[in-house]
Amino acid sequence: MTSNETTTCAIAGGGPAGTVLGLLLARAGIEVTVFEKHADFLRDFRGDTVHPVTLRLLDDLGLFPRFQALRQSKLEKASFDLGGRNVTVVDFGRLHQPHPYIALVPQWDLLNLLADAGGAEPTFTLRMRSEVTGLLREGDNITGVRYRGPEGDSELRADLTVACDGRTSDVRRAARLVPREFAVPFDVGWFRLDAVAEINYQLTPRISPGRALILIPREGYFQVGCFLPKGGEQQLHARGLDRFRSEVAELVPEASVDSLTSWDDVKILDVRVNRLHRWHRPGLLCIGDAAHAMSPVGGVGINLAVADAVAAAGILATPLATHRLGESDLAAVQRRRKLPAVVTQSVQLLLHRGLSDVVLDGELPELSPRAERAVGTVLSRLPALSAVPAYAVGVGLRPERAPQFARRPPD
Repeated sequence: MTSNETTTCAIAGGGPAGTVLGLLLARAGIEVTVFEKHADFLRDFRGDTVHPVTLRLLDDLGLFPRFQALRQSKLEKASFDLGGRNVTVVDFGRLHQPHPYIALVPQWDLLNLLADAGGAEPTFTLRMRSEVTGLLREGDNITGVRYRGPEGDSELRADLTVACDGRTSDVRRAARLVPREFAVPFDVGWFRLDAVAEINYQLTPRISPGRALILIPREGYFQVGCFLPKGGEQQLHARGLDRFRSEVAELVPEASVDSLTSWDDVKILDVRVNRLHRWHRPGLLCIGDAAHAMSPVGGVGINLAVADAVAAAGILATPLATHRLGESDLAAVQRRRKLPAVVTQSVQLLLHRGLSDVVLDGELPELSPRAERAVGTVLSRLPALSAVPAYAVGVGLRPERAPQFARRPPD
């Protein structure tokens, strides 16, 4: 095991939080190493929604033209039939944002873009196929990481280690930080279906008795999420693959189920909502899902993780550059980002109650005809109300802008 390597900031996890933090710190001239345990970013269960606030960040970083060139779908509004009239319930076009829509783009494309931008900075290092396996300590201080890469086990000493390794964070566990878990009534099975016709992306799930699906359009196929009762994988398998294929085919006639050849084609995402009371130890900080795992409801997890990274870069760049980082600096990151995490999770947990009938029983909540007409009339006469849910989803509480040192003109 080699132990003579050093850096200023070691980042465990090459997801959105890790790559954005690494890129921003590198643009401040800070030496940073990002560890990604996989050989590439190709994981279908990653979220695909890039919201207006994150699109504005890409503008700040000079990366939006490159992002815009990626193949993607755009969600600009959501309309529903209420009381016999088509009513716009969510309208991102009403936001005062340079890009007022949600972009649906495979996350691996976004991560490759960010990694390429980081690679242009002389102080940025991305180590693929390198997994953080433990922490280095001197007394109560965390002083770096142990990791396993293509050449074996090594150590890297760092002024700061940042856990960006997701909802089951190994780094968080090694630091003996234990999150508070909140009850979630469902998991999600992810699989792909080859497209045989185009569809327009919709917020509403495809529903049948006992089955609820969400669809994300991609180039030539759909990424599909199937809601299951918590821990319901065994129950799903017991009903049989043929029955499941038949249910899916009925709900998604625009696609072929031929790609579903075995249960290995359905990857189960263990949905969790949890949050750390304390996001840091001396020399260590947790952000993104490692600090506060989000439900997939609203698709806001990526954007909150990115906001954590932007805030952390802005607060920590100077103390890292001067090698005067203290735990008070890490606490400042938590103070800034805790409220958005708490509020978002609280809303998600509230929505879970209303969604339980939809995702577990395959039943949409019904309004009386009179209530439908009343809601439709209000939204039709006051269309500006559609900006409220658009802002909550697309911008959120305490949006972050790139620090000045990280901004670049469009390339």
